[in-house]
Amino acid sequence: VYMETYGCQMNVNDTEIAWAILQKNGYGRTKDLDEADVVLLVTCSVREKAEQAIWNRLRHLKALKARRQQARLPLRIGILGCMAERLKEEILHREKLVDIVAGPDAYRDLPRLLAVAESGQQAANVLLSLDETYADILPVQTSAGGTTAFVSIMRGCDNMCSYCIVPFTRGRERSRPIASILQEVRMLSDQGVKEVTLLGQNVNSFRDMSEVQFQSAAAPVLSRGFSTVYKAKPGGLRFAHLLDQVSRIDPEMRIRFTSPHPKDFPDEASVLQLIRERHNICKQLHLPAQSGSTRVLEAMRRGYTREAYLELVHHVRECIPGVSLSSDFIAGFCGEREEDHQQTVSLLREVRYHTGFLFAYSMRQKTRAYHRLQDDVPADIKKRRLEELITVFREEAARANEAMVGQSQLVLVEGPSKRSVLELCGRNDGNIKVIFPDAEIEDAAGCKALVRAQPGDYVLVKVTSASSQTLKGVLLCRTTLSRSAVCH
Repeated sequence: VYMETYGCQMNVNDTEIAWAILQKNGYGRTKDLDEADVVLLVTCSVREKAEQAIWNRLRHLKALKARRQQARLPLRIGILGCMAERLKEEILHREKLVDIVAGPDAYRDLPRLLAVAESGQQAANVLLSLDETYADILPVQTSAGGTTAFVSIMRGCDNMCSYCIVPFTRGRERSRPIASILQEVRMLSDQGVKEVTLLGQNVNSFRDMSEVQFQSAAAPVLSRGFSTVYKAKPGGLRFAHLLDQVSRIDPEMRIRFTSPHPKDFPDEASVLQLIRERHNICKQLHLPAQSGSTRVLEAMRRGYTREAYLELVHHVRECIPGVSLSSDFIAGFCGEREEDHQQTVSLLREVRYHTGFLFAYSMRQKTRAYHRLQDDVPADIKKRRLEELITVFREEAARANEAMVGQSQLVLVEGPSKRSVLELCGRNDGNIKVIFPDAEIEDAAGCKALVRAQPGDYVLVKVTSASSQTLKGVLLCRTTLSRSAVCH
């Protein structure tokens, strides 16, 4: 089996789950396309560009499949994930190239689908589930180096933002039992993984209903100025409980999570309190704004105003001094006027994010926007607005990063820098890339021998320069997460 992954980190995790299932059923993995009997593409549907990449890839694979048929070495091609869910009929019928189609909740069915394809028939399963979380499948980690890993804690989304295809490709929200998440994190800790990111479309609405005694717990109260399109859901163990338990497993393992929704940070701030108090929970939050205009936010059905969002940002910064913030923005959403765009520009200036994910709006079939709104911002204006947002974001991120020049940053070493074998790179607590020379250094434990930093080591780096995306610095010493926390 040869696998390619497109799109978000959830798809990387899906690739690991699908591979774990196939491995148990006797399949082998290859990184060489020419060796493969089966090619599986794990796909994304969030924007048209992502889908176009898959159609282009399939055109390349068509020639390979034709050559294999002439040589009587059949090649089976499968489309997995969100695009499979959204475009099953078109994928199966366009040029009859694809043999199997499996949606995000159908990976357990892959061995059967491949067996059907072996007989020369096309096979598909795009059924969405109300309870599939793959809780009993321990993903086979595919990331190089093994220093960091992603752990899926839930699947699907109930928010129904008007622009978003995710509820239609990944289904309703359901959470993994906490016990299975803790088991996976312990296993990763035993393997020497030093950083785990808890993953979900909406992590802070996590709700584990697997333990009977917690099923009658009250629903959380939303913060002032926030609302949902669905009724509050009572019962279950919530995200704060999960974060507490995960952070206790290994004091030398950093914990991150993504993506939360701004509405699910209640005023009582239990999650924010945990981030402040636990040395191994990163002081970094992703707060997807999408727009700085209340009028556009209402059209997007985000459930908050500009003012409520800014109040949350101030609350977060009060609770967690020095927190690093990241966000998502869409340029040129339906009905966006120039003054709406300028409000997004001013939000970027006011908040000053360290990291940003900015895209031009891409209309998706099935979404509420597709049925109710007009995609009326011309492509050239979308492009110009996106470029303006990116310019402003970079200016502000550079200022935020320049404030760290002269400071010492705790960095988890990931490996050699892509640009120079003489340098190493890693990430600080705020998830910002840090580049530094690969030099001999002292160990903070006090041993006299000089050491070289290895992937998985924590090192202190004094920052000497900064750009909008990267910090550069000099190595001070090797240390540990716990020791660094005591010193600070």
